[in-house]
Amino acid sequence: MRGTERARGAAVRISGPGLLLAALATVVWSGSFVTSRALHDSVPPIQAAFWRWIVAILAVAPFAAREAWRQRGPIRRHLGLVTLASLLGVTLYNTLVNQAGLTTSAGTMGMVMAASPVLMAVSERLAGGRLGPRRVTGMLIACAGVLLLAGRGSLVPDPAAGDLWIVAAAVCFASYSALLKRRPAALGGPAFLFATFVLGALMLLPAYGVSLAVQGGFEPTAGTVGPLVYVGVFSSAVAFFAWNKAVALIGAARAGAVYYLQPVCVALLSWALLGEEMGPLKFLCLALILGGVVLGTGRDR
Repeated sequence: MRGTERARGAAVRISGPGLLLAALATVVWSGSFVTSRALHDSVPPIQAAFWRWIVAILAVAPFAAREAWRQRGPIRRHLGLVTLASLLGVTLYNTLVNQAGLTTSAGTMGMVMAASPVLMAVSERLAGGRLGPRRVTGMLIACAGVLLLAGRGSLVPDPAAGDLWIVAAAVCFASYSALLKRRPAALGGPAFLFATFVLGALMLLPAYGVSLAVQGGFEPTAGTVGPLVYVGVFSSAVAFFAWNKAVALIGAARAGAVYYLQPVCVALLSWALLGEEMGPLKFLCLALILGGVVLGTGRDR
């Protein structure tokens, strides 16, 4: 009995910080959808993503660069895992979010991304367990909400281009989160984070050069540099470190449960800062998506 009580106490001590870290990352990331939308007519998506990660690298370098150098051996041994995490979580995910922001509201992006916890739970269970009826049902309900949102009230998809981009971003983020559980213990969190930031920025570099040549650069003003500093320091360095630590402590599925807060945060921020409105259809889709993810990440009995 004492052993069981000690195990439960240890689980509670781990769960508390893990849930708080997941909540911190979720709230901070909510602001990145608003900034992506705010920058849609002033900074090309690829350039916004590239400079976001340059700022993030500079922000974490004083704390992580030395550790990454000391752990260059594990990084080389697990380069495939690090590269895949960089591609999904750095190169693709945020670039797709920025691309979606050209034609999709911040509120819509936040609601579609709310389906990510279902994908996280599915990925985690498929890696080592069965997918029960509760999770299948939740996934279908959440997908119905996404389809209604993309179809403007119809289950027959008629999505705008931005809706498809944000769906692709949700798949990348869920895959990245599931991949975090495979990070070897020999590779510390700060070193892993710094390595993924650097590799992700390097993979963006060719596309950044093409964007400069075709679209030209953007004007560095307070309205462009300020949001890029926010997403670089807070939405990248702070939020990714918090999320990675949360997943390591409590798993992708439980961290994903906290991700339910994101649509509410995004809706409030986009309403307060961008003047976006929430109509009845969006409320219905929000209820379906959140209900689906709550059901889909619960435990089958």
